[in-house]
Amino acid sequence: MLPRNHWARRSELLDPVRDSHQITLHVSAYDFPWDNLQALSFALFRTYAVPSIGRLLDQTEEFTGRVQKRYDDTGLLLEEVQRHGFGSTRGRSAVRRINQMHAMYDISNDDFRYVLATFVVIPKRWMDDFGFRSLNANEVAATTNYYLELGRRMAIKGLPEDFAGFERLLDDYEREHFAFDPGGRRVADSTLDLMTTFPPNSYAPKWAVRRFAYSLMDEPLRRAFRYPTPTRIERALFLGAMQLRARLLRFFPARSEPKWVSQYGYYRTYPAGYEIEHLGTFPGHAGCPVRTRTPEPEDAAGDAGS
Repeated sequence: MLPRNHWARRSELLDPVRDSHQITLHVSAYDFPWDNLQALSFALFRTYAVPSIGRLLDQTEEFTGRVQKRYDDTGLLLEEVQRHGFGSTRGRSAVRRINQMHAMYDISNDDFRYVLATFVVIPKRWMDDFGFRSLNANEVAATTNYYLELGRRMAIKGLPEDFAGFERLLDDYEREHFAFDPGGRRVADSTLDLMTTFPPNSYAPKWAVRRFAYSLMDEPLRRAFRYPTPTRIERALFLGAMQLRARLLRFFPARSEPKWVSQYGYYRTYPAGYEIEHLGTFPGHAGCPVRTRTPEPEDAAGDAGS
């Protein structure tokens, strides 16, 4: 059995720039597979509270009429890159598909920067609050460098250089842009409904799962969605359960084999497998009311150098 701090020690011996992909695998596939999944899901959930993002996602109907498929497509594309690396054939195909989808819509560079910032910042904050340990300095730097590379391949401009810069970007953007929007609220409600179907949530009443979710949200996020404030008892119960889980996990040995998100059974759209090129949305999707645009040459810049 591997000691509990095995992967943290391994990561401390690696270079956070050169070995950023390997270090992020230690975090996401060995030490924190479930936590990283929840953190990234929560990161995306936060973006719905920015009206320009939540409204667009509502208009496409992808997160309301086809929420399971959209959830699966997003997770599988991100996992393909994480699992195989930017330089792999599958990693390049996944980034290309991500860029093709985004190129169909008029999305501002500021919104792109903010979404990427949630991927960088929210997992660290989640581990600080609910992980069996916090991320070490090499893990934080490597995660930042990994998403900087993703951002470059998506042609996102003006990215911060380090974690502190991403943290400032995220906090400032949320303070300036979080606001209620009916479309964003519909997307958030649909996503929460989907979360109630995943084990172990599916074994509890839906209302209890939603109250648990409210307890994990900070006040600005709840206010932006006009969600109710949980009671002190609810917060103490739910957050206490998460912290108890973290303390218990400290006594478990480290994983010797990776655990991938696709192994949790949350992705249900492709039981017989999938082709990366078929994931996601496409121009002229039936039922999509959003006017799309034809990708310009620079929209494919995320493939450059890959």
